[in-house]
Amino acid sequence: MSNEYPVEDGFAEDAVHSAGAGAAADAELVVAASGGGPDEPPDEYDYLLSTLGRTEEQDQRIAVHEAGHAVCARLLGHQVGGVTINPDPVRGSEGLCWDVGHAEAYSEGHGDASDVRAVIAPMMPKAGEDRSPLADVFGSVYAKCIEFVAGRAAERLLLEGEPCHPIDDLRQARELALLICSSDEAIETFLAHCDVVARDLLAPYGDVLMVLSTVLRIKRTLHGREIDEIISDVVTRKAVATEKARRAAWRKSELEASRFRAM
Repeated sequence: MSNEYPVEDGFAEDAVHSAGAGAAADAELVVAASGGGPDEPPDEYDYLLSTLGRTEEQDQRIAVHEAGHAVCARLLGHQVGGVTINPDPVRGSEGLCWDVGHAEAYSEGHGDASDVRAVIAPMMPKAGEDRSPLADVFGSVYAKCIEFVAGRAAERLLLEGEPCHPIDDLRQARELALLICSSDEAIETFLAHCDVVARDLLAPYGDVLMVLSTVLRIKRTLHGREIDEIISDVVTRKAVATEKARRAAWRKSELEASRFRAM
């Protein structure tokens, strides 16, 4: 989720499939035509930004940030209900990536990491107690904290300069980290580790992040199915290109071998 300009992410963001298998192609056309701006006349987009009180750079950064949350969630095998880069004055967010059913939880005043911690904390084992019965909780906290810092990781991968401080992302990550960490130092070390894991997860998928963030700037909001279709489209195109290159290299080797035998 994104509060103020710092981009942030809602709790329980997990990813999915997307609408418009041609979305990646549309994004490529937009990038080629306008260097990555939305597929709208410049004055329309400028007007949109002025109503939002954003610069184009801020809009791009928010889109990359939210795309990072969605792609990371998907790589961790979680579903995503949707993602938006439109601000929400009620929630105080500039963008949001949510889990299936998460928007409804928000509307009822629930769904924050603090709510989750309040419920689970009394069940967590004390020092010296067996932790194995709650191993799934430890694993879920670990994965969710990686997702919370993934927006910032995506910005660092694709954009110049240090990202703005993702206030709400880090607040919610710390809320969950309190379930498994016993000091501020432990929390900071744990989240620094999650930062590295998120970066390593996203690094091979820079092309997916670029396309998804570009389509987000055009569509403004994408649902889980649409997100999955975009990801699938980009991955398929990449696989086809790789296979074509492999076959071309093999054909070249065959031709060179034929010339060698002829000599």
